[in-house]
Amino acid sequence: MAAKDKYVAYVSSYTSGLGTKYGIRIYDVDLKNGRLTEKQKVEITNSSYIGISHSGKTLYSITDDGVESYKILKDGSLEFLNEASINGMRGCYVNETQDDRYLVTAGYHDGKVTILNLNKDGSIGDITDERYHKGLGTAAGRNHVPHVQCVKVSKDNKYLLAADLGMDRINIYALDMETGKIKDADVIHCDQESSPRHMQFSKEGKFLYVCLEQKCAIDVYEYHEDDNGMPEFNKIQEVSNSDESDSIGVACSALSFSEDYNYLVSSTAGENNAIVYKVDKQTGLLTKKIQLPVAGEYPKDVALFPDNKHLVSLNHESDSLTFFTVDMDAGTMVMNGPELPISRPNCIVFHKLEG
Repeated sequence: MAAKDKYVAYVSSYTSGLGTKYGIRIYDVDLKNGRLTEKQKVEITNSSYIGISHSGKTLYSITDDGVESYKILKDGSLEFLNEASINGMRGCYVNETQDDRYLVTAGYHDGKVTILNLNKDGSIGDITDERYHKGLGTAAGRNHVPHVQCVKVSKDNKYLLAADLGMDRINIYALDMETGKIKDADVIHCDQESSPRHMQFSKEGKFLYVCLEQKCAIDVYEYHEDDNGMPEFNKIQEVSNSDESDSIGVACSALSFSEDYNYLVSSTAGENNAIVYKVDKQTGLLTKKIQLPVAGEYPKDVALFPDNKHLVSLNHESDSLTFFTVDMDAGTMVMNGPELPISRPNCIVFHKLEG
């Protein structure tokens, strides 16, 4: 990372009933001091999740009416492109194919996966396919009906993975890149009442990391295709995000890689900790480096700054961002300056500006 690299950070948040119409905030990133300074607010309702195209030119956000696209300007500010319906209830996650041809959304409330065309300018086109998950999960509480919480396209663009928190499984669909349509390929069965919440692929795509909300753990899978060209996901590790023997009242929420993919960051609500793992890029295995409190309630998202020397926690229930200086070797995380107030923050994405 060059010393002169400049970054902005995008933070999405809920707006309804909170006296604000600004669902996305843009911050200038002070890498040296590990702080954020607000530079722009964007009017959007209930931006529950945001993602940036692989080209780095477009930002996509979930909103009440579907999905919205924004052109990322040279200084990191956003210019509205368009909005598109996902033909269902409000979504909770967005992801793009590696070539930015398709946008994929997850529907928690209606258990739906939706795929949409993306236009050359980054704007969102028509729906190419949609799929409702079916079935009944464990008959306790919310784990009774499908809840698609996260969708990820594999790095080879061959498969679409949909984590179903209600059904304790990850549906794997073969993705036709010509038509934008999917068909059933396989299922990863997670432990009963583990609730798979978020997924991340390693940089090359050989390993899959799954954050299990109720089990408060991360499962690691090795991915390859077998001789028949079918996907195989073999579980190679499980690590616990909690020191409690009984994880009731503790929920695993965040899962994000550092910019260099050397570290994987997660969080627990209830205990309100941030957890940082060192990633062995050869084996895919995780080693816990840090597990410490975030000085806030319900860290819905946690991220390392691009230099891996600072960390920010988005505390959903205490309406704050809290900042820390981290030392991976010492395993320490020290509060870094005052908290920043923000209503119901959901997720954060760092974006490197073009020089």
